[in-house]
Amino acid sequence: MASFDIVSKVDPQIMDNAVNTARKEIMNRYDFRDTKGTLEYDKKSSEVHISMENEMRLQHTEDVLIGKMVKQGLDATALDFSKDHYQSGPMVKKDIKVKAGIDKETSKKIMKLIKDGKLKVSAAIMDETIRVTGKKIDDLQEAIGLMRANAEMIGMPLQFVNMKS
Repeated sequence: MASFDIVSKVDPQIMDNAVNTARKEIMNRYDFRDTKGTLEYDKKSSEVHISMENEMRLQHTEDVLIGKMVKQGLDATALDFSKDHYQSGPMVKKDIKVKAGIDKETSKKIMKLIKDGKLKVSAAIMDETIRVTGKKIDDLQEAIGLMRANAEMIGMPLQFVNMKS
């Protein structure tokens, strides 16, 4: 039986590189001159912390960060922008969670997608990964193609690892 795993993870070193290059660009931009803002990535909690003087600079910092992530080959949907920004003295702060692992709701979407695709594979949820098994590698490649075609519906960056035949 051939199998592969569907996971969702972001390499912390590449994410750190994207944050560092975004910080350098912000420090060199004319419209951010004399700003007291910060942009940091905490590897332990897997969060990006942004602190700026106003909402406009906060939004521009988010846009620069997304651009640098894309240049580093990371999917911008890995960032969870659901939390609102908050005021902390003269600064506006925002904590952005970097998604890791597939949550239960998304796992159910993926399982339903595989079943509705009428593929000759079976899928099983294993914590934060999904193991897909089938008799032929061609069937598994069809399942990967189906996931990539419906990536917008899933709303999370997926990687296909541990392919075994």
